[in-house]
Amino acid sequence: MSHALSVRNLTCKYNGQAVLKNLSLPVKDNEIVCLLGASGCGKTTLLKAIAGLLPLESGDIHINGRVIADQHTWLPPEKRNIGMIFQDYALFPHLTVAENIAFGLRDWDSNRIETKVKDMLELVHLAGLDKRYPHQLSGGQQQRVAIARALACEPDLILLDEPFSNIDTQVRHGLIKEIRRIFKEQGVTAIFVTHSREEAFAFADRLAVMNNGVIEQFGYATELYYRPSSRFVAEFLGTGSYLPATVKNDHQLFTPFGELDLKADRQFGSGTNVEWLLRPQNLRIKQAETGLGVITEQLFMGDSCRYTVDYQGHKLMVNSHLILQVGDKVAVEIEPHDPVVFDTAC
Repeated sequence: MSHALSVRNLTCKYNGQAVLKNLSLPVKDNEIVCLLGASGCGKTTLLKAIAGLLPLESGDIHINGRVIADQHTWLPPEKRNIGMIFQDYALFPHLTVAENIAFGLRDWDSNRIETKVKDMLELVHLAGLDKRYPHQLSGGQQQRVAIARALACEPDLILLDEPFSNIDTQVRHGLIKEIRRIFKEQGVTAIFVTHSREEAFAFADRLAVMNNGVIEQFGYATELYYRPSSRFVAEFLGTGSYLPATVKNDHQLFTPFGELDLKADRQFGSGTNVEWLLRPQNLRIKQAETGLGVITEQLFMGDSCRYTVDYQGHKLMVNSHLILQVGDKVAVEIEPHDPVVFDTAC
């Protein structure tokens, strides 16, 4: 299968130290892929390597089947037909909105430029603001200009580096939704860097969770959240609790809540001690004087509460719409789900 972007066996080094380590990433046409990870994991380095801003130690990069970098080929950034969008917008303060959008179109004839700028202004809902300067716009409007400028050049790929980090929280979610709609309507293929899982879930089609220069897991958000391949991925993508359990056989698990069916992605030997991951939504509580759990912490979240429950010496985190108090006794039940377990040695 061909891909809009194919990164294969990529290694990049800084001062002799590998920052990206034999990394591969396939991106489909019209797909938005998020590189998600903590600072220093290598996500921005990967973005720069794709853009042509960093040399490769080994590996190759293809865009729409065209080699842009390997051991024999190195196209400079301006020859890769890649659009870039930055967290600080990188707009030219002395140019108007229209002039910023048209900046990369200098080889076009004037009528074509005028038509393209008009189309881009309408696309990003900035019609009528063409004569304004960046300082006269809100942060969200400036980011829309940056999006329009990147799209105007009709790139094969758009790279976004923390594009929403400087946007006010009150408008961020609406802007993410709107830009995703624009990208999908325009058939854009994009790589998006963030450290925010909330932004990743809202904007991307698939996520690549990065750690120490490698991709720990790549797939759809629901897959990574509910079937994480490692504790690192599980903990990076959301809150969870762990309970000790023992593998009975390939299909069954002994737990503090009794015996459960097991559909593990890897084989565990009979009698193996494991840690059972429980997301807050995997648990249900109700107040009960004979309950085996006790509320030890309460966090009001608006539409629900996040409770910490001491269950027979184990700490569990549970989401509930019930209004309970610290010290209340509760019965704890398991919502039906496929258990996710990790070897205690990991």
